[in-house]
Amino acid sequence: MAEDKEQYKKLICFFNDREVRAVWDDTHNKWWFSVLDIIAAINEQDDYQKTRNYLKTKLKKENNELVSVTNQLKLQAPDGEQRLTDTFDAEGVT
Repeated sequence: MAEDKEQYKKLICFFNDREVRAVWDDTHNKWWFSVLDIIAAINEQDDYQKTRNYLKTKLKKENNELVSVTNQLKLQAPDGEQRLTDTFDAEGVT
C-alpha cells in the first residue's frame, strides 16, 4: 500500500446502527475495515477494551494469529488520534 496514509479515503460504515471505520486503498482498489469495530458491532459491545480482550482471548483459545489475515492501517481513534488498527479487506470480513 502507499506509504502516504493521507491518500486513503476515510469512511464510517454502519452495521446494526454501529460505526465501522474503513479506508480505501487506491493501490489495490479495495476497502479495509476495522477488525475491532466489526467485533464490537456483532457483539453489541460499547467498551473498546472489552472488545479487545474478547478478541485476544478468542484467538488464544483457538491458537490463532490475527496478524496473518490483517493489515495495519492508521484510522482515527475515538480520542481523535490516528492509530494503527488491524483491518480486514472484504474477503477477511466474510
